[in-house]
Amino acid sequence: VTVHNIAFQGVFPADLFPALGLPESMWHIDGVEYYGQLGFLKAGLALADRITTVSPTYAREIRDEAFGMSLQGLIATRGATGIVNGIDPAVWNPETDAALPARYTHRQLDRRARNRAAVEQAFDLTEGGPLFCVVSRLTTQKGMDVLATLLDELVDRGGRLALLGSGDKALEGAFLAAADRHPGRIGVRIGYDEPLSHLLQGGSDAILIPSRFEPCGLTQLYGLAYGCVPVVARTGGLADTVIDANDAALSAGVATGIVHDGVTPDALRDAIARAIRLHAQPGHWRRLQENGMRADFSWGASARAYADLFRQLTGP
Repeated sequence: VTVHNIAFQGVFPADLFPALGLPESMWHIDGVEYYGQLGFLKAGLALADRITTVSPTYAREIRDEAFGMSLQGLIATRGATGIVNGIDPAVWNPETDAALPARYTHRQLDRRARNRAAVEQAFDLTEGGPLFCVVSRLTTQKGMDVLATLLDELVDRGGRLALLGSGDKALEGAFLAAADRHPGRIGVRIGYDEPLSHLLQGGSDAILIPSRFEPCGLTQLYGLAYGCVPVVARTGGLADTVIDANDAALSAGVATGIVHDGVTPDALRDAIARAIRLHAQPGHWRRLQENGMRADFSWGASARAYADLFRQLTGP
């Protein structure tokens, strides 16, 4: 069984059990019964030969009460293997992406300026200052409530924001209100537009992903591939795929983004400030972009990890 998000468990009333056609012997704590209800995910976890999930950090997190959604005991007993998701380079590749006015490689980052201009036009933004983007569901799980409280400060620090997403109506309203307060500095599109999401990755300087939990995440992988520096919370797959630009990582030349601990106003404020300071140092910023673009997050390595696990189950 592969768990993407343990919060979605498929729990149904017990009186639906007969409709499954399963023997009565399956209705017990080691079968489909879950706190007096019918638990599909719980049953899968209990009966599977192996449990996998979509990142090593998330596999560890769901062993704990804070992330396990009442299944942490079962996960801790059975164990889980975390394998990071991949992206399809036939779809997400800045060198071939038809959604970009200018296509580029890690050696041609100056070409991103044309894409930035297209983002500015699409979101009615004025020029000047680091351009942050958000491509996300607007929910508290994604940390959007915290980001919404910091928009005035982001603009005051010289930053700009282009947001594409939908979700909680109160959060949609908060971002739209911020765009009204800061015309030309914050642009908001409610909804989803696939080509526009590609343009945002290809033209923005950084992407903000302050998730409270994130089993794997894909938008940070797209950002890495496109030279759009991820600013992420240290959780789940975000922690596994983004290398923080601390002094040691910068000195070693391996940093790929900004990672903050905790999803609080102070933590996210500091992360945004760090990103703005690094953006003002073109050498450091370009190296972050190049490092991310050179990283391989295609499905090859992930597929090999799954194949190895399946061979362990089935034999040579």
